[in-house]
Amino acid sequence: MEAVRLVIFARLPQPGMVKTRLIPALGETGAAELYRRLLDHTLAEARASGLPVELRVTGGEIADFRQIFGDDFDLVEQGEGDLGERLDRVPTPAIIIGSDCPGISAPVLRAAADALVERSVVLGPATDGGYYLIGHREPVSFLFENMAWSTPSVFAETLVRLAARGIGPAILPELADIDTPEDLASWPELQ
Repeated sequence: MEAVRLVIFARLPQPGMVKTRLIPALGETGAAELYRRLLDHTLAEARASGLPVELRVTGGEIADFRQIFGDDFDLVEQGEGDLGERLDRVPTPAIIIGSDCPGISAPVLRAAADALVERSVVLGPATDGGYYLIGHREPVSFLFENMAWSTPSVFAETLVRLAARGIGPAILPELADIDTPEDLASWPELQ
């Protein structure tokens, strides 16, 4: 199998443009700063994993991302479309994560890569009913089409779609995303 690439979906951490559901609690600048810290953490763990890293970006120029986060990884525009369309454009084999999971770690990322040796799909379930990680060795467009993103049914629907095709995914430990003030309450060190 070709080396699996770790792909991180990210936005430029501009006030008012990221973590908008946290703005009532943190303000625009505070939400952007939190997002930047989460993305810094995600990149540090990605680097420590030893996997090749690609940052898939939106909301700013490539040069802006390089200036803030460095140049020791590939940078690619996410492109247009909904989340499913953007996820589907990532070449395989890949492990795809966002940047809002403070529990993500290099060992979890390596476990995902190891799982893809035996399984064609690996998932990291999130406590909100979605997933914080999806990895796949071959295209899985059927997982991204007509999905009700940002709902508590994403993980369950993903399992149903995989089962319908006879695919048994590897499942990683459940971790929490930070999307709402309630989520943030579980991580006082980030406040």
